[in-house]
Amino acid sequence: MAYSALMKVMVDAARKAGRSLSRDFGEVQNLQVSLKGPGDYVSQADRKAEEILYNELSRARPGYSFLMEERGPVEGDDGQHRWLIDPLDGTTNFLHGIPIFSISIALERQGQLVAGVVYNPAMDELFTAERGGGAFLNDRRLRVAARSKLTDAVVGTGVPHLGRPNHGKFLIELRNVMGEVAGVRRLGSVALDLAYVAAGRMDGFWEAALNPWDLGAGILLVREAGGFVSDMEGGQKMLDHGSIVAGNEAIHGVLLKTLKKPLPAR
Repeated sequence: MAYSALMKVMVDAARKAGRSLSRDFGEVQNLQVSLKGPGDYVSQADRKAEEILYNELSRARPGYSFLMEERGPVEGDDGQHRWLIDPLDGTTNFLHGIPIFSISIALERQGQLVAGVVYNPAMDELFTAERGGGAFLNDRRLRVAARSKLTDAVVGTGVPHLGRPNHGKFLIELRNVMGEVAGVRRLGSVALDLAYVAAGRMDGFWEAALNPWDLGAGILLVREAGGFVSDMEGGQKMLDHGSIVAGNEAIHGVLLKTLKKPLPAR
């Protein structure tokens, strides 16, 4: 499909970083892995992909600021634009040879998300969205699923593991949701979870304790596919609060209410 000049820059950068990840994925057992925190690993592959994205996007759009998972914030001369970048969302999957991981790139303009790319190089699936221009998987237009009842829905989530907070709160949320839905899925890549909601593969998604680079591209994909996105309080501070609930209008609304219920009495 024909891309805008901005989207071509983002897609080219994602594909170049994806080729690097694909090579390392093929030799995952030989990677040097360092412990960044309990249950949270960072690899050579992660850093190489981020370096490629930083170099490619800096050259194409000089002066833009960055917020990246590994490097953190990098202030540019242009005060209007900021890239949100996760070079390897799904690091644990990657290191275990599971082909569910992604590169996530989003662009903010004056605080508004205007473009997003989520790319899974293992499956060569490229999700793209520009504000007002729709969402696409490769060259196919995306639309969120039409199911309106939780009893028919498959929803995704992220399970807090070792070193992550809110285990007890999550168990209450999961107890409330799993008794109402057709299935619960945990992919291990937030960016792909949201891309799958945009593609209608999952009907909804929720998670907390996230970072802006996890969410930026996926938020725009869901919106441009006709979906609804909020934080877990029902507001629009997903990037600030680090929580998200997504789905079509009906599923988003009922999922939000279900998550707020107290734990049922035994």
